[in-house]
Amino acid sequence: MEHVYSKYSVYKRWLEDQEGYWREFLEKTSNLIYWAKKPDQIFEWNPPQPFRWFTGGYTNAGYSAVDYKVGRFGDKTAYIYVNPELGLERRVTYGELYNLVCRFSAAMRAAGVGRGDSVLIYMPNTVEAVAAILAAARIGAVSSTVFAGFSPKAVADRVELVEPKIIFTQDYSVRRGRRVPLKENIDEALKISPWRPRMVVVRRSLMEEKEPPMDRGRDMWLEEFLEMGKAGDCSPLFVESNEPLFVLPTSGTTAKPKPVVHVHGGYQVWIIHGALLVYGLSSDDVIFNTSDIGWVVGQSYIVFAPTILGATSVLFDGVIDHPRPDVFWEVVEKYRPTLIWTSPTAARMLMRLGAHHARRHDLSSVKRVVTAGEVLNPEVWRWLYEEAFQKRVPVIDHWWQTELSGPAIGYYHALVKDMPQGLEFMQIKPGSAGVPIPGVEVEVVDEKGNPLPPGQKGTLVIKKPFPGMTPTLWKDHRRYMADYWERFEGKTVYYTGDAAYVDEDGYVWFGGRADEVIKIAGHRIGTIEVESALLTHPAVAEAAVVGVPDPIRGEAIAAFVVLRPGWSPSEALRRELIEHVRKTFGPIAVFAGMEFVNMLPRTRSGKIMRRVMKRLWTGEPLGDLSTIEDEASVDEVREAVSRLKVLKIEE
Repeated sequence: MEHVYSKYSVYKRWLEDQEGYWREFLEKTSNLIYWAKKPDQIFEWNPPQPFRWFTGGYTNAGYSAVDYKVGRFGDKTAYIYVNPELGLERRVTYGELYNLVCRFSAAMRAAGVGRGDSVLIYMPNTVEAVAAILAAARIGAVSSTVFAGFSPKAVADRVELVEPKIIFTQDYSVRRGRRVPLKENIDEALKISPWRPRMVVVRRSLMEEKEPPMDRGRDMWLEEFLEMGKAGDCSPLFVESNEPLFVLPTSGTTAKPKPVVHVHGGYQVWIIHGALLVYGLSSDDVIFNTSDIGWVVGQSYIVFAPTILGATSVLFDGVIDHPRPDVFWEVVEKYRPTLIWTSPTAARMLMRLGAHHARRHDLSSVKRVVTAGEVLNPEVWRWLYEEAFQKRVPVIDHWWQTELSGPAIGYYHALVKDMPQGLEFMQIKPGSAGVPIPGVEVEVVDEKGNPLPPGQKGTLVIKKPFPGMTPTLWKDHRRYMADYWERFEGKTVYYTGDAAYVDEDGYVWFGGRADEVIKIAGHRIGTIEVESALLTHPAVAEAAVVGVPDPIRGEAIAAFVVLRPGWSPSEALRRELIEHVRKTFGPIAVFAGMEFVNMLPRTRSGKIMRRVMKRLWTGEPLGDLSTIEDEASVDEVREAVSRLKVLKIEE
């Protein structure tokens, strides 16, 4: 029987000759990814040992991004740093970036950082932060970037995980008018952690405030650090393909964060593979990515892939609705991006603010919009496509994880553009992340790992490694195998932890995390499905639902709703929204309650923290809240839960 994805010629090519596909891709991208020595072997794996891609090849992601591009793009802008809140702008060419990265490289070596040593970056989206990441890669060191805003305890956890020789930070940053004391946070973190690294501090320009305390035996300003390497060695170091490039700890709940490892060879290949196949990127593009370098999206599609491609990036240091509600659209009009890369959360925020902000600005430079991070609800997709961008550009959802480094399920860019008649065409299905891309083979399974037929909900697994997948956790391979590959007895597959089903056309539809699926009297309903149904009501700006214990049905739905401007909470509206959901799901959509709130608890990367809402209901410990955007949202939901437990919905 022909494979369901064979209708896409590029996927069929991979199916027919998987090793040949990757050898051909290495040749096609030889002007992007530099190999000092070509690989001897494409793939090898003897479980439970770490798998290896492009074995025997020697490369360096920092060199590919900077040195390998400066000859062709020296005078071209690599980054446009933008901080709307402070009114700052800075343009850096590839030549200037090369010089800065070389200075960082030499100074790191002078400070004793060498091959395999780690450095930690606790900074916002700035040119200096990008330079530190690229310089660490260039000399064979391992960087670990922490979101600039995590609490001292969260930073201490990550310091203990990676044991950096140097921490790079900034005296402080500003977020929504509030001063974030980054240097002081590190000081507090190092009181918690027994590890004693050196610290390099970047001084904020244009800030007339008291300087933070400096420990002269440990701390130095960036200018002092760079002076250390003035006459030092800044030459690049080529490393074997499977040597570590960076460690990115995922957020923990009650346990310590998982320190995900990405390596030089497979990582470069995979992020460029996704950039070309899913995003259709080239050196002609200007990329506006609203993510942060503390997340994998920022690492892959702010720091490494754009520079490896020779593109220009808008380095956005701010939030999309402050200091003005249309600041996002201002940035688009002024800097003329061709690609917008954002999150569904950001899209919902823009939708809540209204399409009139978009229509006041010239968006004609934009050729495509992509989102990822959680499901792009169909109603939000419709708003972006029809109202914000006037049906002019494709809006593409897709799926991947921190552990996967780049797109794994998505839409093939060339097939969703206006193509000459006769070429294959790919339908966008709002609400679906698309189909697996070459290299990725997926399956939906039940609780025991048995495959499920199309249309039936279960947990998505990936049947074998692909180049961008993390091969291990930092210094804890046993945990890696147990958490990701050995979840089902007698079966070695990668456990994504995401609930999903595959339709008859092979499109993948996600329903949230597998442990967030609501089980009502034997029926499985995804949290995303209920939230998407709520978002189709004109009153609803945002919604989050969780399953809570029900003595009769096992679980019932607890819903928390943020209303659009012009709507007010009422018992009648509550009933109307519940009936609105039941029109989609029927009587199986049993509600424990619904309450209106002004904000939802979410991480600083924008993901809704459903487990917090569920634990507020059950009274369990909330776990790690270090990644939360606004702690006031927890208090708001706590009060809503108290009201819900008094005002039960009558069935």
